[in-house]
Amino acid sequence: MRTIPTRRKAELASPPLWIKPQLAKLVERAPDGPDWLHELKLDGYRMHARLDAGRVQILTRRGNDWTDKYSTIAKSIAGLPAQNAYLDGELCGVMPDGRTAFNLIQNATDTGEGAALVFFLFDLLFLDGENLMALPLLERKARLATLVNGAANSLRYNDHQIWTWRGVSPISLRTRS
Repeated sequence: MRTIPTRRKAELASPPLWIKPQLAKLVERAPDGPDWLHELKLDGYRMHARLDAGRVQILTRRGNDWTDKYSTIAKSIAGLPAQNAYLDGELCGVMPDGRTAFNLIQNATDTGEGAALVFFLFDLLFLDGENLMALPLLERKARLATLVNGAANSLRYNDHQIWTWRGVSPISLRTRS
């Protein structure tokens, strides 16, 4: 992770206000080969997080601001070692055994208690004044893994796998620190 000289922090471009997310498309057969990444399907809400000079917004896939509903997640994002960022992920309720449960998100929304919530992050679209969207996904994910390393437990890097042409041997590309 690069550090930003203090005098330059104010000069960094802010992240976009909202980016329309790329949504999954139903297909008959999953693609394979080195050009395709595969991530676990999580049971949650697709969300974006926007960090700009300490101010956090949690945005739905339609751009609605739900920051007040998930203040615990917002505080965790504010603690990331970045001046500004735009993150893509899935907000989930996680049971003690590690499984995701959609009803935990609903309970947290109703009660304001977010202890069981985890924001699984799978893409980094903007970081410290730099638009990353033109970079290859593997490079963005590597930067994301570095950014989230050591973050609060409510933020987790969502790893992926690449399947061989026969689709039987996963190759983990997890970034090690």
